[in-house]
Amino acid sequence: MSNEINKLKNVWDEGKKTAIQNTILPKLDFEELISSIISVGPFYYYIIDFFDMSLSNVSPSIYDIHGFDPDTVTFDDILRSIHPDDIEFVSQAEAANIDFLYKNIGKENILNYKTNFSFRSRMKNGNYELLNHQAIILTVDESGRFGKSLNIHTCIDHLTKINSNQISLIGLNGFPSYMNIDIVPNFGHYITYTKREIEIIKCISEGYSNKKIAEKLHISEGTVKKHRNNISKKSGCKNSVELIKKSILQGLI
Repeated sequence: MSNEINKLKNVWDEGKKTAIQNTILPKLDFEELISSIISVGPFYYYIIDFFDMSLSNVSPSIYDIHGFDPDTVTFDDILRSIHPDDIEFVSQAEAANIDFLYKNIGKENILNYKTNFSFRSRMKNGNYELLNHQAIILTVDESGRFGKSLNIHTCIDHLTKINSNQISLIGLNGFPSYMNIDIVPNFGHYITYTKREIEIIKCISEGYSNKKIAEKLHISEGTVKKHRNNISKKSGCKNSVELIKKSILQGLI
């Protein structure tokens, strides 16, 4: 297992996208930040500092999920909890994420994106369950390399036991999102949602009717219907229930 873990670590080292100097963590309102990005299900979070791979701000709920002491848990402990058969995918997902961020989005926009993918992880009871991994880069060094990242792991085994083996990059602060990116060198096919489409998806997840969505977003019902048709075509979902479930798994809502 140690060889597999080292291979995963090498993804960050070989990419030369980790900070070579310490970065200062901005003052954060964790409750507000977490409540805005967490999906349904038990979860925990922590901050990883890529400069020295140290952890901070580990939530107490990591004990309930993995049995780890939040005061002494290390990044290696979390990496070792990944299912051995999923290590290769996680390595590829991290490599693809780095590549997409720096080549397609640009280092100047890294702080405006949340990365999302899933993998199986060992629970406190010894069983493996599917976790949804969400990561937001909080700081970069002077060269735009990863500094500190907020990582959130949510149990989604009750929603699905099937991993899509894809990654998604969710745009924050009005930036576009890139969904269902294939883990291949040319990234294959992916879905791009606009800021307005994401707003409408979130409204749908809250049970709003077309009329209510139109009122909230100050647009016409006809425009809402047009956006919903576009969302349906892009997502391939047949109904709102399917769309909401898929959006949760992608970390969009």
